[in-house]
Amino acid sequence: MRGCLQSVRWLTAAARPPSGLSRSSPFPSPSSFRSFTTSLPRLAQPNRKPVSDLERRIAEIPIERFRNFCIVAHVDHGKSTLSDRLLELTGTIRPGENKQVLDKLDVERERGITVKAQTCSMIYNHNGEDYLLHLIDTPGHVDFRAEVSRSYASCGGALLLVDASQGVQAQTVANFYLAFAQGLQLVPVINKVDLPSADPERALEQMKETFELDPKKAVLVSAKTGLNVGALLPAVVEQIPAPVGDRTKPLRLLLVDSWYSAYKGVILLVRVFDGEIKAGDQVVSFATGLKYFVGEVGIMYPSETPQSVLRAGQVGYIYFNPGMKRSQEAKVGDTFTKVGSERLVKPLPGFEEPKSMVFVAAYPVDSSDFPHLEDSVNQLLLNDRSITVQKESSEALGAGFRLGFLGTLHCSVFEDRLRQEHGASIIITPPSVPCKVIWKEGKETIVTNPADFPDDDNVRMKVEELQEPYVLATLTFPEEYLGKIMELCESNRGEQKSLEFFTATQVILKYELPLAQLVDDFFGKLKGSTKGYASLDYEESSWRRSQIVKLQLLVNKEPVDAVSRVVHSSQVDRLGRQWVSKFKEHVDRQMFEVIIQAAVGRRVVARETIKPFRKDVLAKLHASDVSRRRKLLEKQKEGKKRMKSVGNVVIEHKAFQAFLAK
Repeated sequence: MRGCLQSVRWLTAAARPPSGLSRSSPFPSPSSFRSFTTSLPRLAQPNRKPVSDLERRIAEIPIERFRNFCIVAHVDHGKSTLSDRLLELTGTIRPGENKQVLDKLDVERERGITVKAQTCSMIYNHNGEDYLLHLIDTPGHVDFRAEVSRSYASCGGALLLVDASQGVQAQTVANFYLAFAQGLQLVPVINKVDLPSADPERALEQMKETFELDPKKAVLVSAKTGLNVGALLPAVVEQIPAPVGDRTKPLRLLLVDSWYSAYKGVILLVRVFDGEIKAGDQVVSFATGLKYFVGEVGIMYPSETPQSVLRAGQVGYIYFNPGMKRSQEAKVGDTFTKVGSERLVKPLPGFEEPKSMVFVAAYPVDSSDFPHLEDSVNQLLLNDRSITVQKESSEALGAGFRLGFLGTLHCSVFEDRLRQEHGASIIITPPSVPCKVIWKEGKETIVTNPADFPDDDNVRMKVEELQEPYVLATLTFPEEYLGKIMELCESNRGEQKSLEFFTATQVILKYELPLAQLVDDFFGKLKGSTKGYASLDYEESSWRRSQIVKLQLLVNKEPVDAVSRVVHSSQVDRLGRQWVSKFKEHVDRQMFEVIIQAAVGRRVVARETIKPFRKDVLAKLHASDVSRRRKLLEKQKEGKKRMKSVGNVVIEHKAFQAFLAK
């Protein structure tokens, strides 16, 4: 009742003429009208969000004072630590508050590596003027090359970071050439100058000889202690060019990356090349033709910070309302524009989709956990579309997946994420690589699953040749290990391409190696034979004709479908013997003899026998004659034979688990 009376009072007060407006005069004075409108309740006025200081500062910065840059380095040379120092210097984060701000995955923090390229915007005041800096922290490992090349497309320059004690390494060389091909302006940076083993002069000399960079432009820093990091930001402002773009032209933006949010759907990381984008705009994709309404735009500062508009030259995030539900719609390298401007805008050149080069099969330890494993795999795929997935089943291990990865580290990181983030208990088969089958009729097929390999005699007759992928590996190491490394490469069917000394003691060696040998713990053997001083980088080379065969494990002449692999004929005997002796350790004895064989087609290359449990049928005989003794043994022998013909070998699930364990 009281509420009703209050609303009646308010209405009568609103209807009563305000002071300065008499009944005789039809028009109010301007001052009285102003006071009347300001006295109205706030609900009647339009609801406008207050503009934040951050947004006001960004709005005043012209495109000439934008800088988009990334950090290029070998794995573990200090990229993420340097990123933290730059964020602290610009006031984006508080000093000492958080370590590895841009390494958001648990596996990244645990291993000390970057897996996903992460981004952050910063405002830096230089000579009394604000500059908008956009930093991308890229992975250093060769497996995540696709992340690196995507990042370069949205940058104008890069900090080329080199460890003062280790000097130029293989992935420094590879990432330099990627950045150079994109036309990025490079600023040389020597990190870890505070270490006792640091030799900055040697590192500068290597950069000059290898990359022809001017040592005078180099900045010597210690990212860990913050020594001289303040000199980096002026170097970025002065040496890296501003992005090119025109905010008055029709919208043209490039999709750089995407990730999935349970509440907002797919969130897109974009680089705006022309025009501007704000909430409420309707945009269209050139790749899929689908249209979306923009729900929110913003920048990473360092987490998602909403803004009213993103302009040409900026890098930021957008998501749609209603949200994009399927991450397959977000094609990396796609161009978006506003609806109606499709004919005015040319799509930007997209990125190449990364190709899977290493395949494994994943099965749940308990077959009833398959739905949980399927959900976990699908959730991780929302944030990493470079993985290929195919369902498959095995008689021994039940339902599972065949997964394709960019490399062995990529596979290992995915496995860790499944276990840590989703609590999945899984069995992973050893990694295998694809092979190419060229048929006599001229058709070509790529085989990624050993089960599809043509090893049957009738099918083999139709095959013209088999090919396997080769890679060009670049190895850098101290001169004293040259002999050991050449021996390792030759024993892995390598073919030497070049050998050069880029300093008096450092060697760059290039070999063409079969990818199958590279994924078979080549990196571990390389590190072991050089006490950890060698570094490795590789790129795809070509397909080559090869004598490859399918090696199978047979138990009592029945193939075990979970254990088969396509290998080179020269590896068959060694692997066959290894397989049967290892499998024998994990299979329990049965009531009859169990024969374990490794075979290629019909040819058996190795064999082990597990003897049966036997009852001593001669125990009750004392002074019996030989014929009675023989009769009982023959009877037992017949029984065992009959049992073997009808009985199945029971192989425990944990036997496969132990056999396939690394």
